[in-house]
Amino acid sequence: MGTEKKYCSICAWRQNCQKRFSVVTDASGCVRCPDYSRDLSIKDKDIDSVERSSQEK
Repeated sequence: MGTEKKYCSICAWRQNCQKRFSVVTDASGCVRCPDYSRDLSIKDKDIDSVERSSQEK
């Protein structure tokens, strides 16, 4: 994995986030949020497998 992926769905604050629908996202869907903190319980391999399965559909 080259660059760190920043998605609302893997943010540690996602359950209580008040900015979820107002943050800026880039072309790949990564968020630009000053409060973003990655949820360390979600592993890179889990993210990659979900991305692969969604691209196959």
